[in-house]
Amino acid sequence: MNLAVLGAQWGDEGKGKIVDLLTPRFDLVARYQGGHNAGHTVYVNGVKFVLRLIPSGILHSRVVCLIGNGLVVDPQAFFTEVDELGRNGINVENRLFVSDKAHLILPYHRDLDLLSEARRGERKIGTTSRGIGPAYEDKIARRGIRVGDLADPKALEQNVKDNVLARNRLVHDSTMDWHVVLGQLLEIGKRLQPLVRDVSLMLHDAARAGKSILFEGAQGTLLDIDHGTYPYVTSSNATIGGVCTGLGVGPRAIHGVLGVVKAYTTRVGEGPLPTELSDDMGKRLRDSGNEYGAVTGRPRRCGWYDAVAVRYGVRINGLDALALTKLDVLDGLEQIEICTAYRIGARTITDMPSDVAQLAACQPVYESMPGWDRPTKGVRRFDDLPENARRYVARLEKVTGVPAALVSTGSDRDETILRDDIIGTRLSGLHLK
Repeated sequence: MNLAVLGAQWGDEGKGKIVDLLTPRFDLVARYQGGHNAGHTVYVNGVKFVLRLIPSGILHSRVVCLIGNGLVVDPQAFFTEVDELGRNGINVENRLFVSDKAHLILPYHRDLDLLSEARRGERKIGTTSRGIGPAYEDKIARRGIRVGDLADPKALEQNVKDNVLARNRLVHDSTMDWHVVLGQLLEIGKRLQPLVRDVSLMLHDAARAGKSILFEGAQGTLLDIDHGTYPYVTSSNATIGGVCTGLGVGPRAIHGVLGVVKAYTTRVGEGPLPTELSDDMGKRLRDSGNEYGAVTGRPRRCGWYDAVAVRYGVRINGLDALALTKLDVLDGLEQIEICTAYRIGARTITDMPSDVAQLAACQPVYESMPGWDRPTKGVRRFDDLPENARRYVARLEKVTGVPAALVSTGSDRDETILRDDIIGTRLSGLHLK
């Protein structure tokens, strides 16, 4: 079975842990979009790994990991991550490969990212300023430089020269030397070249050989460039369609779709968040959940579970099941709220509006549930959860319309409940035992 794992909220849902947990059941893990603006955190026996570009399956030594054409790759950030893994005993040799069609992030992209945010003033997007957006802009404008271009130094020289000189005219007082940029690329290209592959062909051949593939997404549904809360979105397709375009596989290659959601809601950066809590409860969720960006360290905005937003993620992605994370963060609360609808003016709506201004005007309609005082952290059987925790999960399934096949009760990979009955019916063919 080939499975896609993606975020069904505003990102930071815990996809890294879920992918890491599921990886031993697959032969390949393939990331299909984004860049090193992602931060997938995995804890193994108390050791923390933060993966930005490299697929979260890399911690398992027998699995091949692929970076697809849908990503933008900062080569320096890539090898910084490779070296970090090496220092922690994780060898990536002969099992980590990069698509020759993936576009490169170059130094001037970071300058343009900072300039773009500065020009927006109060209307800033809240990007990570790592050059992701400008690299995608160059891709769409057909002036980007791809990984495969490193194999042709003469053509690369002209492209780098043209792009750097053009960016110098855009960025005030910029005197970036294209010779320096070219030299850096040629040098790092020597190290990158052995890892370059036709990833689409690799996946095709693997599927024909009967191997199983896990497709890994970054960010989340509500940050998708087409289907998210535009313009407060990322620059790629984080939803299910990104698997096909970002890896070069057909839709029939996807046999199941697992959406990762938190037991509450968070968001980093600007844009509407209907259930946002700006009071002590919001601070409590942030502190208990350690809600700070794995890449930037920025505090995340926190709120109650938004079933309207998740239902939207279910519809857009055709989710078969959910992986519910951070249930343990809600331990000890007397009362928990669930947003089941929005009120806008005199109207009550149950679907997410596509206009960001309308979404910003929406007020959440809550229903209350009693909390639980017995800890859920580390629980590995659903029946061992406190009764009110089980009821809370059941209510989320009801208002969202999709069952929770996995429930995370802590940061370590072993602190997870695998619900075999749901996995067997909704993700048939995925053997977790």
